[in-house]
Amino acid sequence: MSELTINVEFSGGMELLFNNVSKHTVRLPATQSSGQRSTLQDLIFYIRDNMMTEKKDLFVEKDTVRPGILVLINNTDWELCDELEYQLEDKDEIVFISTLHGG
Repeated sequence: MSELTINVEFSGGMELLFNNVSKHTVRLPATQSSGQRSTLQDLIFYIRDNMMTEKKDLFVEKDTVRPGILVLINNTDWELCDELEYQLEDKDEIVFISTLHGG
């Protein structure tokens, strides 16, 4: 089974949910057990289930990122790239930026 290497970055305060580490390299299978190619939603679930130990609700709400988090796929707004259904490619860069700030 082939594997994808995805570069993931968290900013805008989101890095606080990941031990103050903003850049991560994630390896995912190219295809899921269903036989479908891995999608951005698969990556989000992987991050939630394998990289977070607490405050998961600050990243994920229901089956997607919570409102107030900007998602960029290779420097393009995910709304232009099929959002959750975007099929991941090897060496993709996915950036999650919190637009919510305390005050």
